[in-house]
Amino acid sequence: MFRKELSYYFSTPIAYIVISLFLLTISLFLWVIPGQWNVIESGYAQIDGLFNIAPWLLMFVCSALTMRLFAEERQSGTWLLLRAQPISLWKIVVGKYMAAFVLTVMALLPCVVHYFIVYYIAIDGNVDGGQFVGSMMGLVFLSASFTGVGMLCSTITSSQLVAFILGAVSCFVLYWVILQDHYSSISRGVVDLRDVLFFVSVAVTAIVLSVFISSRIGKR
Repeated sequence: MFRKELSYYFSTPIAYIVISLFLLTISLFLWVIPGQWNVIESGYAQIDGLFNIAPWLLMFVCSALTMRLFAEERQSGTWLLLRAQPISLWKIVVGKYMAAFVLTVMALLPCVVHYFIVYYIAIDGNVDGGQFVGSMMGLVFLSASFTGVGMLCSTITSSQLVAFILGAVSCFVLYWVILQDHYSSISRGVVDLRDVLFFVSVAVTAIVLSVFISSRIGKR
């Protein structure tokens, strides 16, 4: 299921468009668009803008990548055929989740280039590598939570557009109310086990609820 979903992303324009827009937007804010996040204008060897912008973009990235996971299956009528296959519901849900999550991490990896650019242009390479690593880890854990929430929203509707909107709004509310503090904590370069467990618990809860809801599809 994981291989099937991951190969599907790359056999359609979805992955390429979403990842390209994500990377392009971050690059524009860091190097082109004037403002507080522009590296050149700030005059400092830091890329804090990356970690301020990325969480808000990931809300849309994760929602876009997960909106089709179940909504498309229901809309096209292939869900019951999938359930008839000799594979457990847990494996289906986890496989779909992991495909979307891995793709999101793949979208984050090219962001490392910005660190090396700043390191190269900075005087004596004076860039806080520890904070960068911590912030990147924070984005990965945040992506795990957002992916779970987006997938959960995809299980409750047969419309991909509705799933995308619900996912983006849910991620926004969850980040604004709860996740932002945990992300900020990790971004300081101090990885607290409590913050990690919180992100993991959000993802696991979303997966469990997705299994429960998807088990009801076709029975209503």
